Amino acid sequence: MRTVEFLRSNAPWLTAGMVLTFLSSFGQTFFISIFAGHIREGFDLTHGQWGGIYTLGTAASALVMVWAGGLTDHFRVRALAPIILIMLAFSCLAMALNPVWWGLIFIIFFLRFTGQGMTSHIALVAMSRWFIATRGRALSIATLGFAMGEALLPLVFVGLMAFLDWRILWLFAAAMALLGIPLILRLLRAERTPQSVAETNQSTGMHHRHWTRNQALKHWLFWFMIPALLGPSAFNTAFFFHQVHYADLKGISHVELVAMYPFYTAIGIAAMIGSGWALDRYGTARLIPFMQLPMVIAFFLFAYAGSTPVLLLGFFFFALTTGFNTTLPNAFWAEFYGTRFLGSIKAIAAAVMVFGSAIGPGLTGYGIDIGLGLENQYIFVGLYFLFATLMMMIGISRARVFLPRPA
Repeated sequence: MRTVEFLRSNAPWLTAGMVLTFLSSFGQTFFISIFAGHIREGFDLTHGQWGGIYTLGTAASALVMVWAGGLTDHFRVRALAPIILIMLAFSCLAMALNPVWWGLIFIIFFLRFTGQGMTSHIALVAMSRWFIATRGRALSIATLGFAMGEALLPLVFVGLMAFLDWRILWLFAAAMALLGIPLILRLLRAERTPQSVAETNQSTGMHHRHWTRNQALKHWLFWFMIPALLGPSAFNTAFFFHQVHYADLKGISHVELVAMYPFYTAIGIAAMIGSGWALDRYGTARLIPFMQLPMVIAFFLFAYAGSTPVLLLGFFFFALTTGFNTTLPNAFWAEFYGTRFLGSIKAIAAAVMVFGSAIGPGLTGYGIDIGLGLENQYIFVGLYFLFATLMMMIGISRARVFLPRPA
């Protein structure tokens, strides 16, 4: 009953978060990559060249995120989100109309900056700031938009590609982004936490302080978390980016691989909701050090999978960390560094993750071009996640003693 009441009383703000995370799909790798084959063919690009373009555009968006992410500390969601969605729509329109290969660099920059970067950043910062005692639940519900996008959009758009030119589908994406603007404005007619209340009703972090961005960057815990921030964004991105090539390696069609995504999404949603409820009960410090262990198993299975059941098992473990990763890291910044300067601090974290998503496709694409097979690369990816887990365990165990005690 308490859950039902929570959902009912906070429905407009939670729905706004879901709309934004769903619309961020048009700048996410899982969406862009379903057009990878058509883009490489249309502009005569190798895997490495396309990966390099993607890396360059994404890395540039990460640099801009360092500055732009801090805007969430100064502007309301209702004012900032429509501007970003207009920019996202124009980015989709540019992809549909672009005639030259070098234009892809700028298009990828704007898609990644407005989609993966700012649209999701606005939603996640809002949930972390608007909710304190129920932050985990709010994040798990708002981030259902990510899962909905991953489950529905690849199937729908890959299916439509059998009948429509791929460029026309980007026009549909632009229209959907624009349609989100009036919906956001209606849902956020009233801000959940007025500015006057927000300034006096903040949750503090370690040492009972509100950490500024410069203070967070100078603190050792931030650097212990860097491998964990880079890993999922780099290698989840790489997996989806090379999905067409990976399907060929496994001897299945692209549609057969995409058909497994709803299973992956269902498990991810369960992990997302479960981690959100567990977060409110046990706190981030007890949960986050172990969130990437399933990824170790997933990439080993992806490397050696020789049948559909093994692939599905890989997607099961892949989805567990994907679900955990949508709630736990976002709550981590608020819990350990406070909420007053959360937008600026999380902007750095978002930039690191966007930079990771730039490294992954370029690195793995170059590996494919020089003859290092994608399956062999996934063995090293699994070992990387073991390293990231060890770093989190050390950092969190040292830092958790400085957290404020619960009231």
